[in-house]
Amino acid sequence: MVYVSPLRINNNIFASATTKKVKGMAKIEKVNTVHDYNAYVGQADEHRLASVINYDDLPPIRHSLNSYGIYGLFLREDTLVDLTYGCGRYDYDESTLICVAPGQTGGKEDNGERVALKGWALLFHPDLIRGTFLEGRMHRYSFFAYNVNEALHMRPGERDILVACLKLIKQEFQAPDDGCRDSIIVGLIDIVLQYCSRFYNRQFSSHRQQNSDILTRFEQLMHSYYDSERQLTDGLPTVQACASELCLSSNYFADLIKKQTGITAGEHIHRFVMSMAKSRLTAGEQVCQVAYALGFEYPQHFSRLFKKMEGCTPSEYIASRNRRPDHRADNANTGATAG
Repeated sequence: MVYVSPLRINNNIFASATTKKVKGMAKIEKVNTVHDYNAYVGQADEHRLASVINYDDLPPIRHSLNSYGIYGLFLREDTLVDLTYGCGRYDYDESTLICVAPGQTGGKEDNGERVALKGWALLFHPDLIRGTFLEGRMHRYSFFAYNVNEALHMRPGERDILVACLKLIKQEFQAPDDGCRDSIIVGLIDIVLQYCSRFYNRQFSSHRQQNSDILTRFEQLMHSYYDSERQLTDGLPTVQACASELCLSSNYFADLIKKQTGITAGEHIHRFVMSMAKSRLTAGEQVCQVAYALGFEYPQHFSRLFKKMEGCTPSEYIASRNRRPDHRADNANTGATAG
């Protein structure tokens, strides 16, 4: 499960029946069960651990800022304008999908206004998938930890596929509990999540120019990190720190880099660091000196990563460089010049 700050999502489609307010802080509703959400929006319970909601069938509801103990996928088919999150502002378009997971907080504090929602929602409690194949693969669906400004914008055909799956789940709620029903529901939820992964992959591909800009900024960020000597106080740059600097969630940033380049963001960082390490070693710096200069806490950590990335230890790398004819010639020329 992923914990996200209460500012993670600023939307108004979430609701609850239980309220908690801390003095000086926003009132936060608790959505610990599917029933909590159903009761607030006026949706009848059709299954103890899951719910599919068509907002067209419901009356207007009030805003709420919610703390979730369940999973939720919210397909918006209206437009919300000028929402704020983190480093920027965001406008919703039609057919936008937002996902939340247990431990996350999202919504908009109640201001007395009632809003008529359009779209669909799928909610399910972790107990529904406990002990099933889906529990073991939920980590693959990293979009549950994306920021709201990284939401999925579905094309009409994609929206139709998702709604068709939700209708199948809703239909299965009416089936007799014959020992197969919950397994079918879990399987259909997994299909929904797989479609979401496919649609996100399409979105990554269709935003190549924007993603290319992020890659360029990532590279610039790495140079800036070492130019300003942040590694001496903060250690090696991390994926989380880089994502934060780029105003992205860690999961979205990591997925974007992997989809665009074929290697992980962490590997990009390690390759950058190893390139600097080889330059310093070639220039004659000692292994310990290089390790500390690059932000490693211990030289042993540097040596292990170097061997993993380069296939040899730093000392072996130096020795191989010294055996190269062009390197010996360079040293001879340097000695002649000095003489």
